[in-house]
Amino acid sequence: MLVSYLAKLPHSKIALWCYLIWYLCMVGLYFNPSPEIWLNSLGLCLLVGYALFLSTGPGTLARLRQRFWESLRLFMCPFLVSSFSSLVKGKGFLLLFSPLLSDNLIAISACISFVGMVKLASWQHGRQGYSVS
Repeated sequence: MLVSYLAKLPHSKIALWCYLIWYLCMVGLYFNPSPEIWLNSLGLCLLVGYALFLSTGPGTLARLRQRFWESLRLFMCPFLVSSFSSLVKGKGFLLLFSPLLSDNLIAISACISFVGMVKLASWQHGRQGYSVS
């Protein structure tokens, strides 16, 4: 099932997964347990996420249920952006990039490993006689 999911991932979703992997690597390296960071990020997630949800279609529970993962991403983005910016504030980051080469190499390696898994899954899935989208 996981191989099938990975094999069918479009490039746009691969990019989103790489953003998440980069985020998780940097959060792992720069984690701060301060409740203020995480509560502020959660509050922004709810406020901005709901605004994004409303701006992309009807704000109904039926839509939320029918398109759950798509809707969840609308809420996750503000959380990830606000928590990332709070964690790296004043640490010399340029956009998403750490001032330390080693930090960037860790995140790049994780993303390349993920893309490699996707390509391997696609190859494996194709070998089993399935058509890959």
